[in-house]
Amino acid sequence: VQLQASGGGLVHAGGSLRLACAAAGRPFSGYAVAWFRQIPGKGREFVATIRSTGGRTYYANSVEGRFTIFRDNAETTVYLQMNSLKPEDTALYYCATGSNPILSSIRSASMYPYWGQGTLVTVSS
Repeated sequence: VQLQASGGGLVHAGGSLRLACAAAGRPFSGYAVAWFRQIPGKGREFVATIRSTGGRTYYANSVEGRFTIFRDNAETTVYLQMNSLKPEDTALYYCATGSNPILSSIRSASMYPYWGQGTLVTVSS
C-alpha cells in the first residue's frame, strides 16, 4: 500500500491546517489509518487513528478536542483537521495504515506496516 501525505505548512499559533493521506491504487476499506508525528531526536508520537470497522476514532491526549481524523465516503483519503494549533504541534506528520490493531496497541507505530512520507507542520508563536 503506497500512501501520500500532504497539507503541511507554516501557520501561526491558533491557526488551522488540514492534512490528507491518500492511498494509491486502492481504498482504505478494511484498514485502520493513523497519524503520527515526529520531531528531530525523538521517536514517532501517536496523534490519532480511525478504525476500519465503524470508523471509531482515538486521539492522543495532547490533541483531543483540537484535531479531528475522518475519511471521505470513497475511503480513498483520510484527513487530519488540526485546529487551535500550538507551537508544540510543530513536527513531521506521517500517515500509516494496516489491519485494525487490538485496542491496547493502537498507539504503537509498529502496528502499522505501511507508511507515507512525512509532511512538515510548523506552528509559529
